[in-house]
Amino acid sequence: MSVSPAILQSQPGVFEVLCLGGMARCFVLQKQPVVGHTAKMPASSSKLESRNRLSAGDWECAALETLAESGVGAVAVEALARRLGVTKGSFYWHFATREALIQAALDRWERDAENEVLAPIERVTDPRERVRELIRQVSHRRLSHAVFAALLKSVDLALIRPVVERVSQRRIAFVTEAFRQAGFDRTAAANRARLAFSAYVGFIQLAQVGQPRMTHDEFEAYIRDFIEVLIPHAGQ
Repeated sequence: MSVSPAILQSQPGVFEVLCLGGMARCFVLQKQPVVGHTAKMPASSSKLESRNRLSAGDWECAALETLAESGVGAVAVEALARRLGVTKGSFYWHFATREALIQAALDRWERDAENEVLAPIERVTDPRERVRELIRQVSHRRLSHAVFAALLKSVDLALIRPVVERVSQRRIAFVTEAFRQAGFDRTAAANRARLAFSAYVGFIQLAQVGQPRMTHDEFEAYIRDFIEVLIPHAGQ
């Protein structure tokens, strides 16, 4: 299984954020202090350098990680600035408000989470095996699960509800079409897609309270059984 990303702690002013193309690969990488003339630069120049090094994407990655760890309410400008080791001025270089950051972060989550799942399954030519691979891919996106679980807890917020509704509708429609391509009729495909999505939502919410407790091998066995229930092999 993939390992959920963690923020690597470092001393303020000696790190930079690198966001490698997807939210599941947002890391804070430690950077060694530069010796010589630049090490003696005034503090104001150093802060300006830090501000210019951080991109909007860096703030979005930090916001997503915080959201996954502690919920929407924990995504605060001052807390994120401390996490990134910069002043609040760096934030306002890219975003007008906290809400604008959250919206941008969620746009990143929607885009990257789907692209990371779709890329591997597009190479699978057999429609039934494509559904199986879709379930395998989704089951191992641990950061994406944590983000979605946090959003479900805050679905009453005006900023969050449209995202949850849009993502849920699009995912159910996509899985329905996958089952249709695998040979199920319209009704059976829709029912299996709803069953799959309901099981997914239920599982990630149970995971937030530490249930069910599974080893890696137990989880893999659970996913295999789940796939077999939804799309059994021929003759079963």
